[in-house]
Amino acid sequence: MTTPLASESIGTGRRLVLCHGFTQNRACWGPFADDLARDHEVVLIDAPGHGDSGHDEADLDDSAALVGDVGGRAIYVGYSMGGRTALHLALARPALVEGLVLIGATAGLDSEAERQARRSADEALAARLLDEGIETFIDRWLAGPLFAELSPAVAARAVRLRNRPEGLAASLRSVGTGSQRSLWPLLAGLRMPVSVVAGQSDDKFRVLANRLVDSIGPNATAEFIDGGHAVHLVSPAASASAVRRLVQRVEVDTEG
Repeated sequence: MTTPLASESIGTGRRLVLCHGFTQNRACWGPFADDLARDHEVVLIDAPGHGDSGHDEADLDDSAALVGDVGGRAIYVGYSMGGRTALHLALARPALVEGLVLIGATAGLDSEAERQARRSADEALAARLLDEGIETFIDRWLAGPLFAELSPAVAARAVRLRNRPEGLAASLRSVGTGSQRSLWPLLAGLRMPVSVVAGQSDDKFRVLANRLVDSIGPNATAEFIDGGHAVHLVSPAASASAVRRLVQRVEVDTEG
């Protein structure tokens, strides 16, 4: 029997499954999850290689399957790495995914040359992590341009340090963007309501958000909220409102 991913549930109501980003774990969602738990059941999951979960070698297909086994039928909310995992799940097991919220996510790199370059970069990053230790790595990671706007409280450094360096290194190698096949040609097959969220100041992912919406079709919408890449941490109330708007669309579809 496969050991399930570590998880916990807070709140009651329609089920939302939250899939976190790289170096995070289920304790990193902060006020965003607390807000949603006021009127939803919120399932928080440690991704493979993170928190209390094992499955260090799981690739994106395996990660999606493991998340779906824990989350069941629900609306899935994925940030960055978690968004790519949730997108894989929506394509592989659409019956489980009532609705999908992608925050700072992508459907992959277009060319094999780009993927190879990214795999090489992620391999070097994984080796550096194992060499310098998790504290130095997390500090360097949070000092990068994607997260420079995060306050110490929002960045949750101490919580990120609970991750195992071996798990994070394996995650870089197994589910990094370079290891993801391009999902762009498959997106038009998604039939559930989709909301693609990006920070107003996250130029790269605003462009990707528009591309995702164009590729998915009329059941997808884009929302741009004040903040950068981790917009749900910087603007939790506005980001939670975007999720609730997606929930309303799901409920209309269900009632219809």
